[in-house]
Parts: sequence; C-alpha cells; structure tokens
Amino acid sequence: MGLAKKILIVDDEEDLCLLMKIYYTRKQYEVSIANTLQEGLAKLETLHPDVLFLDNNLPDGLGWDHAGEILEKYPELELHLISAFHPNIPQNVDKARLRIMEKPFTQQQLNELGY
Repeated sequence: MGLAKKILIVDDEEDLCLLMKIYYTRKQYEVSIANTLQEGLAKLETLHPDVLFLDNNLPDGLGWDHAGEILEKYPELELHLISAFHPNIPQNVDKARLRIMEKPFTQQQLNELGY
C-alpha cells in the first residue's frame, strides 16, 4: 500500500475523523488523524501526506492561521480548510491552492473532490 495517496485529517471532532477515515480507507487511501493542531503539524512533518483536511477551531489553536506556511513548506500538498464557524479566509495565501469546506459536509461533497 506504499503507493497509495496519504491523507491527514486534523480535526477535534473524533466522530467526523472516524467517518472520513472509514470513507477514504475503503477507497484505498492511507489515512492518519490528529485531534490537535500541534499533533497535526507534527504528523504533517513526518507523514508528508498528499492531502490535508485542516479544521480551524482546534483545542490548541486556529488551524487556518497556519495555511500560508503549510502551503509554502509543502508545495504539492492539496489543502482543504474545514470549519463550521465561517471564519475569515486566511490572508496572503494563494487561494487557488486551497479549498474551503463548510461543516457539516456530505459524502457527495467528498466524492466531488475526486479522491
């Protein structure tokens, strides 16, 4: 399974993470989960995922505040910012390189992402 795309989900909603992990694992992706910002940033560094789903309101910080540096450090990464609270889109970020998904999202919306 070493050639499978790797997905990292950083969100403190454990049920959402589990559902997304089941969904993408069935599609043959390698899926990792982090429930805090610091854990997520550490896993991003060690796992080098192809796709990152990043929540904004995490127990230890605002995930979206790190979008610019993440995109700069990982130019091939596909970044999906997720949130239920309509936060402001990060400034000074190439908006063409990220997608914003409002929670709750549906399986159909995940299907439309193409992976």
